[in-house]
Amino acid sequence: MSDAIVIIPTYNEIENAESIIRAVFAQQKEYHVLIVDDNSPDKTGATVKRLQQEFQDRLFLLERTEKSGLGTAYIAGFEWALEKSYQYIFEMDADFSHNPDDLTRLYEACATNGADVAVGSRYVKGITVVNWPMSRIMLSYGASRYVRLITGMTVKDSTAGFICYKRVVLETINLKSIKFVGYAFQIEMKFKAYKKGFNIVEIPVIFKDRTKGKSKMSGSIITEAIFGVISLKLKSLFAK
Repeated sequence: MSDAIVIIPTYNEIENAESIIRAVFAQQKEYHVLIVDDNSPDKTGATVKRLQQEFQDRLFLLERTEKSGLGTAYIAGFEWALEKSYQYIFEMDADFSHNPDDLTRLYEACATNGADVAVGSRYVKGITVVNWPMSRIMLSYGASRYVRLITGMTVKDSTAGFICYKRVVLETINLKSIKFVGYAFQIEMKFKAYKKGFNIVEIPVIFKDRTKGKSKMSGSIITEAIFGVISLKLKSLFAK
């Protein structure tokens, strides 16, 4: 039984699903994988079911009836993992923008070096992003600076989605109170961990834009992040 599980949300990731699963299982450390699939029309879920025959007791599938947002997919995955005995719970994208080879660096930050939350960061050592247009880099980098200004957090990559959480963090945060579903979900999770006093560290990673499949980015996700940060800060002030 592994002490670590990697949660990967999918929606129409048929081009990436098998490759990312095999890449995680190829790591020297043993990780389990939970795919949270939102009823992908391209039959991503069927691919996962086929692979489950090969990776029994290591690969799991949580099927949802419809596309309901990244944040709710992760919350469902967190709740599933907390029902088991996993001590380290990861977020990772299916599209190889997050390198599976970096999983163990995030794991060691939490398991050995005292972190409660380890963030695979694009901005802790300059800007380490590959294949993004300059406009998107500036939007993402600017958003992270904006979040630091509003919230007071020192995390330089607040919208990062490559993360290792110690179990206690997810047990302490009220997952049912998490409001946001897009980029703001990532910010909200880090902010709540920060407000609870958990030790958040950033591990430098190289982020590569997807080469297969379609990006899930949208204008509504960006708007949610911009206005969601102000809402988070105001609520935290009134909660004192």
